[in-house]
Amino acid sequence: MFSDPQKNIAELGIDNGMKVVDLGAGSGFYTLEAAKKVGPSGRVYAVEVQQDLLNKIKNSGALAGLHNIEIVWGNIEKLGGTKLREAIADRVILSNTLFMIAEADRDNLALETKRLLKTGGKLMIIDWTAGSPLSPKTLVPQMLAEGIFQKIGLKLEKSFTAGDHHYGVIFKKL
Repeated sequence: MFSDPQKNIAELGIDNGMKVVDLGAGSGFYTLEAAKKVGPSGRVYAVEVQQDLLNKIKNSGALAGLHNIEIVWGNIEKLGGTKLREAIADRVILSNTLFMIAEADRDNLALETKRLLKTGGKLMIIDWTAGSPLSPKTLVPQMLAEGIFQKIGLKLEKSFTAGDHHYGVIFKKL
């Protein structure tokens, strides 16, 4: 099975009323699932650099009756680039995005993620595994991803299989 947002979000433990940030939200598959989980009292911030994708997320959310999504045009590769306030997020999602980040910008992405998380908040990374015929040319292996985020003080909580072609890891901000 390909990466299943509903199944993977269950691993992250999103509850009603939480604030979730989806970094590099893309087409919004994870944004929409998270918005269902947080309910009307919660909020999901879909951060994306491509305006057309943000418009797609906004339209998809409206069609699904989800009015708890805020689209944010921002740069996740720069500290403060999301324009969201510090410690806003109970949960952060980084799905199918890490492999697209230039090696020189990965530390900034990690620091921005840490800045967004509340103490006790969690980060879920879903990214491509090596050896899949569908994998992109540039990969960030799970061990490297773990090292990037552990280096800035996030604690690895668990790893899981996030589909036939993806790994999943969850970190906690202490």
